Amino acid sequence: MIIGGGPAGYTAALYGARAGLTVGLIEKLAPGGQMGKTDMVDNYPGFPDGINGFELAMNMKAGAERFGARTISAQVTGLELSGDVKTLRTPKEDYKARTVILATGAQPRELGIPNERELRGRGVSYCATCDGMFYKGKTVAVVGGGNTAVADALYLSRICEKIYLIHRRDKLRAPQVQQQNLEKAGNVEFIWNSVVKELRFEQRLTGLTVGHKETGGLRELECAGVFIAVGQVPETELFKDQVELDSSGYVVAGEDCRTSIPGVFAAGDLRAKPLRQIVTAASDGAVAATAAQEFLDM
Repeated sequence: MIIGGGPAGYTAALYGARAGLTVGLIEKLAPGGQMGKTDMVDNYPGFPDGINGFELAMNMKAGAERFGARTISAQVTGLELSGDVKTLRTPKEDYKARTVILATGAQPRELGIPNERELRGRGVSYCATCDGMFYKGKTVAVVGGGNTAVADALYLSRICEKIYLIHRRDKLRAPQVQQQNLEKAGNVEFIWNSVVKELRFEQRLTGLTVGHKETGGLRELECAGVFIAVGQVPETELFKDQVELDSSGYVVAGEDCRTSIPGVFAAGDLRAKPLRQIVTAASDGAVAATAAQEFLDM
């Protein structure tokens, strides 16, 4: 059984079904996870012109089902992962399996300001490496002060004309050497002690209103896009008392995707790892399914 129908889950389903395993995948919403909400995916290999995220998700689903994987539209409300046989509970039915792959992903932490969700994909992004090229030669903003925000700003500084880095404190949480790299870039302007108050838009984002935390003063920034990098929230609440999690709530699992419980594997964005992308989620899915097959063969 696989919990989650994103790229990790459906790749695991594909590999498991092709290996002759009986595979059930439980997804509470539509296939694809975050990928399914993305208008255009430009960095997944094999699509030189890019592909709509929902279309890619449906292709992954069809590929897994072609080999016999079964998709179950339900929400897992409880589970028992210890023992030789695992149990997954849903409102209508319980499912039992000898192995379980956790692939519930993670969600970007939002700023929680008006119109943020409505403008997602129309100027608001949570992934610079995913969407940065859409803003080539333009002015953008990055919100945050940690490692991800600094890495995003550095990445965008090579693509965009100018970057505003907006941070609520007076110094970055990222290492000093990374700030020095940003300063050397020459096209990054730091906006300290400030928060985004308003997203200005017509059909797409046109700019931001930024407020200074100490003086209360407001500043208008013209920009084509804003990249919000204030962290992610892993979808691991359901099994936090069963598998080992790190201090941020991500599942502790090595490159073999094995968790602290025999027969339980973790794949995709919920796993503690350095890079969360569609391609790395798919890679995890393949590894997790192969590891599950090896576990069943023992």
